[in-house]
Amino acid sequence: MCSFVSIRGRIIGVSIALMSLSQSLLADERLPTGEMIDQSIRKSLPLLERGAKGSLEQRKQCFNCHNQGLPLMSLLTARSRGFPVDSEHLKVQLQFTADFLSRNKQRYREGEGQNGQVDSAGYALWTLDRGGWKPDDTTTSVAEYLLVREKDHDYWEPDSNRPPSEQSLFTSTYLALRGLKVFGVHEQIERIDPRIERARQWLLKTTPQETEDLVFRLRALQLINASEEIVKQATRDLVQQQNEDGGWAQKKEMLSDAYATGTALVALQEAGDLSTDDAIYRKGMVYLISSQLEDGSWHVVSRAKPFQTYYESGYPHGKDQFISIAAASWCTTALLLALPESASSSD
Repeated sequence: MCSFVSIRGRIIGVSIALMSLSQSLLADERLPTGEMIDQSIRKSLPLLERGAKGSLEQRKQCFNCHNQGLPLMSLLTARSRGFPVDSEHLKVQLQFTADFLSRNKQRYREGEGQNGQVDSAGYALWTLDRGGWKPDDTTTSVAEYLLVREKDHDYWEPDSNRPPSEQSLFTSTYLALRGLKVFGVHEQIERIDPRIERARQWLLKTTPQETEDLVFRLRALQLINASEEIVKQATRDLVQQQNEDGGWAQKKEMLSDAYATGTALVALQEAGDLSTDDAIYRKGMVYLISSQLEDGSWHVVSRAKPFQTYYESGYPHGKDQFISIAAASWCTTALLLALPESASSSD
């Protein structure tokens, strides 16, 4: 059995090696190259597909955000950049997601939701939207649920405390707002508009505490068309949390990790309008590439207390696999956004 000292020594050694690699990459302004980005993506995609397929096989009735929603969105982005992905698998996953919502349709109409509540429903709608799913009776029912859920609040709450991805009021609020904006129907508008305005006021006055808060506050502000200066300030707030190694940490007292860095970069590009050629973004990509493991995965240690029956999805890292595949999905998407869309791709 390894001693604590030897384990600590290995961790320090890995950290020094990553820091050295990051510094050597940053020393060359041309890096990371397109070839490096391409290779990193190609190493990651098979693991994302494996983890998503494995979850589908193991959890036949339950959609989950980390092993299906986020990997699926990354795979869809990969297809739009011309990378070969299993299109039939994408169709199966999208149909599974729609069927999961449909099975709970009556509960949505009654305002009860499903396990995971707003977060699960919101990520499922986000996944369907990215997959080009058209609004239907089921998505309208989910929008109705989001509309009446926490109707006495100015925000939406997560159903559990599983940091970093399921514990932020900002995340749940963004997911609910996005669902309403995309899948709300004309008959709901008179109730949706004031709900959005209440959320707007809450977003403007509430201070984010962690990177997850900063990421999804920025996304939410951009979504509701907050003023250009407010969105720019939210972008600056997130940029200021970038560490010297190019990454972001989940909390100020923690080290940089793939989950925080991936979510930050994608939000900065999609909601903060940060160019992938910007030095800030390039520095973040250097961190992602240098922290990717040889097998193509990223490893993030879980902070959440498990409450569901453990299962192996096929993604590495044992009991850390669920936050790790979520992190890898964000990291892969961040790298994909730096590449041009393919004219021959079909979403």
